[in-house]
Amino acid sequence: MREDRAVPAPGPGELLVRVTACGICRTDLHVIEGDLPLVASPIVPGHQIVGTVERVGPAEPSPSPHAPRRFDVGARVGAAWLRSTCGACAYCASGRENLCERARFTGWHADGGFAEYAIVPAAFAYALPSSLADAEAAPLLCAGIIGYRALRLSGVGGTAGGRLGIYGFGSSASVTIQVARARGCEVFVCTREPTHRELARTLGAAWVGEIATPMPEPVDGAIIFAPAGELVPIALRNLARGGTLALAGIHMSRIPALDYADLFNERRVVTVTANTRADGEELLAEAARIPIRPAVTTFALEDANRALLALKQGAFAGSGVLIP
Repeated sequence: MREDRAVPAPGPGELLVRVTACGICRTDLHVIEGDLPLVASPIVPGHQIVGTVERVGPAEPSPSPHAPRRFDVGARVGAAWLRSTCGACAYCASGRENLCERARFTGWHADGGFAEYAIVPAAFAYALPSSLADAEAAPLLCAGIIGYRALRLSGVGGTAGGRLGIYGFGSSASVTIQVARARGCEVFVCTREPTHRELARTLGAAWVGEIATPMPEPVDGAIIFAPAGELVPIALRNLARGGTLALAGIHMSRIPALDYADLFNERRVVTVTANTRADGEELLAEAARIPIRPAVTTFALEDANRALLALKQGAFAGSGVLIP
């Protein structure tokens, strides 16, 4: 449903951004469908925002943890899921701002990018590589960042490469495989949709199978992108000794009871919780260097509901992006 609103005014330390592209994400579905508790209502979803700075709010009073004038009018910027943190807790002070208990998130606590304009805190905005078009940059701002963090937590993709397993092949996985392949990883993919399996092959997967098909060899690390708890024991059984399984979703259906044998031999399970700004900066730099080219399907902003339904049904491969 379209709603006309006045153009918002940026406050201290904020940017008014004219949105040129906004990625759609399964987290948007979790917010809209109530899988995540409603914390602000009404709310404009969307947290993979690309746009141009139209106005810069006043500088914050000193002393301030936020650097004023990071961006000027006309700058091209991106905004991601992490919108703000307290900046003072033990998590923030130790480089783990993604765990801040007072963190706020775009499109959940405050209006996001399914709109023509959005307010973005300057301290949490990103400069974007000029090599990426707006629609290509948008999926990197959540799908890319979360996949990047999940890859690091999986323990695969360092200087020694390694073998990575991926479960579910939506937007995040289609970016992550490009990072993993650039780092010399061999990637096995299990996914439900035939078009997603074909995209995985195109992007260099060494093996592709159905969602619960045993992988041809044990993997050193694995990532579950699909919000399906029943995949956890399946993934653990395909994990090599000492391997790590990273759960990349913000929401997952119930995980069935595990046999101790599934975890034995020092296998680990870790969850991915949001992102830090450092994750975003590193991913964007690597995206320009590789270069990453997301597979994108675009939708007009007024077709947001149709786009979200298509995402839920797996009707397109890669990333969906709204264009105002």
